Amino acid sequence: MKLSIIIPVFNKEKTIEAIIQKVESVPLSIEKEIIVVNDGSFDNTKQVLNKLKEKYNFIFLEHQKNKGKGAAIKTGVKKATGDIILIQDADLEYDPNDYPILINPFLRDKTEVIYGSRLLRKNPHSSKLYTLGGKFLTSVLNLLFETKLTDITTGYKVFKKGILKKLNLKERRFAFCEEVTSKLIKNGYKIKEVPIYYRPRGFKKGKKIR
Repeated sequence: MKLSIIIPVFNKEKTIEAIIQKVESVPLSIEKEIIVVNDGSFDNTKQVLNKLKEKYNFIFLEHQKNKGKGAAIKTGVKKATGDIILIQDADLEYDPNDYPILINPFLRDKTEVIYGSRLLRKNPHSSKLYTLGGKFLTSVLNLLFETKLTDITTGYKVFKKGILKKLNLKERRFAFCEEVTSKLIKNGYKIKEVPIYYRPRGFKKGKKIR
C-alpha cells in the first residue's frame, strides 16, 4: 500500500524545507509519495524547491500563475499513484507526526475518508474570529446535511484512491473544503474524524485565508 502526500505551496519559502523534511522523516509502515505543487509563488519558493530536489525525494509540479489551493490539490491528485491521498499544508500548523492516526483506519477496515479534527483535542487557536468562522461553517453544513462533523475546514483530509476524481470538484481556491465535504456526503461517503495537533499562525506570519 502507498500513501500520496500532496503539498500545495504558495509563497512558503521560509517553511517549505521544514515541512518536506518532517513529511519525509515520519516513520510509516507503508510507502510514501510526496507531491509538491508550487501554485505560482512569486517569492523564492521555486528556487528553494529546485535546491531541495537534490536533498529530498519528491515530485515537483508547478502552476505558472496562482490558481488557488483547490486547483493545486487537483493538479497533485492527477499525478498521485498512492492507494491513499493525504493533503498537507505547506506551513507548520499541522504536524506530520499525526500521519499514523490519520492513515491507520484505512489499514484496519474499509474507511474511505478521514478528517483530522483540531477540535477533538485541546489545541490553541489563531484567533477567536477565525475559530468561530470555522465552527460556523461546520454548523451550517451539519444543519444542511444532518451530519455531526466538528471541523470541515481542517487542513488534514485523507481519501481513499479514486474518490476525489469521482466528485467532479470545481472550486479552485479555499472553498475546496466546503465543496469536497458537501459532495462527499451527497455521494454517500462517510467521513470519520480523528483528533490531531494544531499550531496556528497569525496573519502577521503569513496566514492567507480570512
